[in-house]
Amino acid sequence: RRIFARMTVWENLAMGAFTRQKAPAGEVAEDFERVWALFPRLLERQHQLGGTLSGGEQQMLAIGRALMARPRLLLMDEPSMGLAPVLVDQVFDIIQAINRSGTTILVVEQNAPVALSIASRGYVLQNGRIVIHDTARTLLATDSIRRAYLGED
Repeated sequence: RRIFARMTVWENLAMGAFTRQKAPAGEVAEDFERVWALFPRLLERQHQLGGTLSGGEQQMLAIGRALMARPRLLLMDEPSMGLAPVLVDQVFDIIQAINRSGTTILVVEQNAPVALSIASRGYVLQNGRIVIHDTARTLLATDSIRRAYLGED
């Protein structure tokens, strides 16, 4: 998850805004508020070292730190990896909320059904090449794709 294990939650988030040192006064504070609203658990743990957080909390911290940079495009690599099933749904709900707020998100995810459930488009890679691409809805509705790539019978 590439968080700073020996820095607090607050310090990790501040590092996400590091490249925006010339941002108008109050803008970074607004970004902290946005992250706290998305991840109230992080607010509760803002003085705790990142390395002592659970896997799910570390994932939330990594996402929050990325948001502090105010990206137009956010690439997420396996956001569900290592998470308890209940947290997977929560993380994908948050990803969807981030997207709805105007940030384009590219998710690389082996748990394709969950990723496609919130995606507008899907791409299937095989040996480094795109072999199928379509709307997420079409990919989920196509029996042959569900059987071959999504592990359904």
